[in-house]
Amino acid sequence: MAAHAIQPTFYEFFAGGGMARAGLGDGWRCLFANDFDAGKAASYRANWGEDAMRVGDIHALDLASLPGAPDLAWASFPCQDLSLAGNGAGLKGARSGAFWGFQRIIEGLGSEGRAPKLLVIENVIGALTSNGGADFADLTRALAALGYVVGALTIDAAHFLPQSRPRLFILCAREELAGAAVGAPSPPWHSPALVRAVASLPRAAQKSWRWWGLPAPTSHNLRLADLVEEAPADAPWHTAAQTDRFISLMSPANLRKLEAARGAGERRVGTIYRRTRVDETGAKVQRAEVRFDGIAGCLRTPGGGSSRQFIMVVDGALVRTRLLSGREAARLMGLPDDYILPARYNDAYHLLGDGLAVSAVRFLRQHLLDALVRGAPVQAAA
Repeated sequence: MAAHAIQPTFYEFFAGGGMARAGLGDGWRCLFANDFDAGKAASYRANWGEDAMRVGDIHALDLASLPGAPDLAWASFPCQDLSLAGNGAGLKGARSGAFWGFQRIIEGLGSEGRAPKLLVIENVIGALTSNGGADFADLTRALAALGYVVGALTIDAAHFLPQSRPRLFILCAREELAGAAVGAPSPPWHSPALVRAVASLPRAAQKSWRWWGLPAPTSHNLRLADLVEEAPADAPWHTAAQTDRFISLMSPANLRKLEAARGAGERRVGTIYRRTRVDETGAKVQRAEVRFDGIAGCLRTPGGGSSRQFIMVVDGALVRTRLLSGREAARLMGLPDDYILPARYNDAYHLLGDGLAVSAVRFLRQHLLDALVRGAPVQAAA
């Protein structure tokens, strides 16, 4: 039996704290991991050991430092220049342009007969529309030029975890593994934005496209309230005055949500983001926006006060608020409680806000990657 049928191997680029590795699980073996950020690399080593991680710019990596011939190369490259909230630089930006360093490595591995059988490139949904869709077209062309059949899925962590976190997963496979079936887009894995982006691709790029199929997500019973700590050391409860300040920043619509939670007759847990909005006079004002639907907002890196997510717990007349703790953020990403977080709050939140939802990676592995790497038939989308 071939070695990869027992334990397939992978490289993990832009590895962060190793959340792709966590989702792939013990059935897959990491040969090499890379990240530019020394702090994230320290978290990777704390959880996964010293052997695989190499710190440095992907553009400076040489092929000789990459061992073996991996079955999979995973790349969650930086999203800042592709994000809807970014600067619009796209794949020409200093951060999201790191994709081209990844592309160079895969091309080099191919020239040595070591090209991975599979690639997964993960990024924000904004990658579909960045620069009017030109960046997505460039990604697709570049991956097809490497000799891969290309497809993509839009997967929201909310299918598996109480966090709204939609992300784009571009899955590439050698044609002999992908099969001939092209399929057709199907919800929820192929969003309208993805369908429009693919329809706008040049005809040559569309010829290499596959609509990968995934089963319908099963409902989960994990609630936001189940993840909340009573007294986390890194996120103490606010004073009554601080909580009142949050309430004072709420719009009438958000105040109605709070009043409904107070009248629910049971403990309600919500999350808050502070956002800058334009009021009816045209002035910019800060607002506290709360949700009590059992789902947290998408975790972000703590670049400023508005990017920090807060917890609000309502027990009748009693209302308490505080920052989301590091452990709660880790749970929202699907990480186990024995996952070692950085000691500093901001470092932990940055690691997690930049990370992957482990449960989404696991679902993709269970229903597509495991079969593709074995050469087993996979079903195209219906």
